[in-house]
Amino acid sequence: MKILLTGFDAFGDEKINPASLVLEKIPENIDGADLYKELIPTVFGKSASIIEEKIKEIRPDIIISLGQAGGRSHITVERVAINIDDASIDDNEGNRPVDRKIREDGEPAYFATIPIKAIINKLKEEKIPAAISNTAGTYVCNHVMYQDLYLASKYKNIRAGFIHLPFLPDQVIDKNGLASMDLETMVRAVEIAVKISIEFHNRDDIKIAQGRTH
Repeated sequence: MKILLTGFDAFGDEKINPASLVLEKIPENIDGADLYKELIPTVFGKSASIIEEKIKEIRPDIIISLGQAGGRSHITVERVAINIDDASIDDNEGNRPVDRKIREDGEPAYFATIPIKAIINKLKEEKIPAAISNTAGTYVCNHVMYQDLYLASKYKNIRAGFIHLPFLPDQVIDKNGLASMDLETMVRAVEIAVKISIEFHNRDDIKIAQGRTH
């Protein structure tokens, strides 16, 4: 089995991105599956082009993309990506699209096809703070999740999803009150997510309540 794991470089005012650091530290083989790790730029369009080239090259069975969600306290596995780019800050090449469709021929939204509830359930069992997120925003993280799922449907038989990571402790020294998580825990969480995605590759996700009232 082949897994494409992507992570963003730093963006905004941050000098580091936990996604890229997790990418560096995670093993290249998990439970017999080969991991192909790809650092992608926080840039609309370009990030997706790189992912599509990697798909053509390796033909992965699973794609999992990692991003930073500063301010969140948990590992958050995204449920859905929507077909819109609406940026409140520039990406790393100065692009700031507003109300722009990601794919003119794409669905209004795509749901993750990795087993999001099984992943969350296992992370909680391992005492790692984790939750399902029902919005990946409208910045480059949502853009990449949407592109992953669009491309997965185009190239067939690929499961895909997106995981948001909290700030690292070093990132919140001057951010009073914001949550953080240590790198070791994040790496362990992503390893677990990969293992569960492998285990459930030919199975449906578990049915447990993980919904929210708001």
